[in-house]
Formats: sequence, C-alpha cells, structure tokens
Amino acid sequence: MISSVLKTNALESEAIYIFREVVSQFEKPVLLFSGGKDSITLVRLAQKAFFPAKIPFPLLHVDTGHNFPETIAFRDKLVEELGLELIVRNVQDAIDQGKVVEETGRYASRNSLQTTTLLDAIEEFKFDACIGGARRDEEKARAKERIFSVRDDFGQWDEKNQRPELFDLLNGKIELGQNVRVFPISNWTELDVWSYIEQEQIEIPSIYFSHKRKVFVRDGMIWSHSPFVYQDEDEVVEERVVRFRTVGDMSCTAAVESYAGTIAEVVGEIRQSTISERGARIDDKRSEAAMEKRKQQGYF
Repeated sequence: MISSVLKTNALESEAIYIFREVVSQFEKPVLLFSGGKDSITLVRLAQKAFFPAKIPFPLLHVDTGHNFPETIAFRDKLVEELGLELIVRNVQDAIDQGKVVEETGRYASRNSLQTTTLLDAIEEFKFDACIGGARRDEEKARAKERIFSVRDDFGQWDEKNQRPELFDLLNGKIELGQNVRVFPISNWTELDVWSYIEQEQIEIPSIYFSHKRKVFVRDGMIWSHSPFVYQDEDEVVEERVVRFRTVGDMSCTAAVESYAGTIAEVVGEIRQSTISERGARIDDKRSEAAMEKRKQQGYF
C-alpha cells in the first residue's frame, strides 16, 4: 500500500512539473477536456500545479454532439464550480460547413471527425500547446508519443521525427505554425488514474459506475440504446447493469457488465481485468493502425 502511494505521488510530481514547464515555455496553452476521467484528473493536477492561483489556461471541448449526457452535465458543473474558462467547438458546425462528411452505416461515428474541429480551434485561438490526457498504456500508437509531441503547421504528427526527452528535459521550442501536444499523464496507467482518483477523492461522472441502462449487443459488445447509435431492426434492446471504462462518442464507446458502484470497487475490478479499456472502443478496431493514422492527421 505504501509503495502504491509513493508511486502515485511520484506520478503526480512529474505531471505537476510538466504543467509548469508548459506555462513557462508556451504563450497560449489549452487543456483538451472531454469530461472523462483522464481530463478530470488533468484538471486536478493543474489546480495543484498553480495553487493558490487559478488554472492559467482555458479548457477546450471538441463536442461531437453525440456525447453521453452524463458527461456533458458533469463538464458544465465542474467548470462552474471551479470558475474555469471553457471553450466549446462543435463537430456539427464542420459538417454543416461541408468540411467533413457524416459517416453512415452500422459503425458510423463522429469520433474521427473531431480532428478537423480541433485543428480549426487551434488556428482560431492560436494555441501553441494542447494539453491532453492520452496515456502510453492505452494503445500502441500512443505508446510512441513523447510528452512534448510536436505537430507541424498542418497539425500532423510524424512518429519518426520526435525529440529525445532525456533526464526529463522538455524542449518546447517550435517553429512558426507548429504546435505541441502535451501529455502530463503519459506514464500513468488506467489503474494509476483510478488510484489517484481514489486517493484524491475526485468526483467523476456517474457513467463510470454500475447503473441500469437500455442497451443492445452487437459483435459481442454492449451498446447504448440511443438515437446517436445505429441499430439494426433485429438487435434487441434490453436493460442491463453496466458501466463505462472510457467515455467517448456514444456511437463508438461500448459498455461493460459490472456491479462496481464505488471507486474502490472499480479499482479492484481493473486490477483483475485482462482487457485494455480501449477494448471497448470500436474506432480502434477499424484497422491495426487506426489510431496511428488518426494521430498522423492531427487527432488527439
């Protein structure tokens, strides 16, 4: 137990150091906020990094329009309670403007369409550092990322052209038009995040805990019954006790059957799990390199 706490404290110290480096090296940082557990953890870390001052940068939410209602409600509650600046940009606007095309069919999702909206927001506000909650344990493409990950003036990522980060030295020097994605919890695992949430008693959306929900099963995965999720006529809606390990666009995020109703129970469940949390994300299953291709194009 003591070693676990020491590890959590070390990870917290590293993240706080990264946040302070961002503010010292960049002119217009922003925190990418989804309302999920990782971005909520980033907010707590940012609070600690700059206490007693307020968090010195805004939050940016790229809203697909197909988010879980619980997540949006929690987002608005958190922002109001902490007095944070929230910028919201909508994927629907990019669709209406003809910049992206809405997907159709059984596996249609707006998740990948967020890239265009994100890049437009970066250009609109001239953000030079976008702080995100990606972790190396989530997916093999994310395991290739540096903590300071440089994007070119088209927002693209080149996995072969990354800077060394020896001895925790973070180089934020960029050329005109470039920006950096920053990952303060890159070295954390899903269990580390939940252990920190437990240690800090951080409030998170109810969707992460077991609850009764109308769902249907497709390809062995449990999907929310929603107007945002395509459903065949023969796919039967039923009520099950489920929770979500990760929160994204409703159309690509599946639930898991679970009776974990407290943070401690979730932590215990994750310790026993043999499946990655992103195993419930259908957008990662489109191809072996699905995430990497999206990241190369400017995705989170």
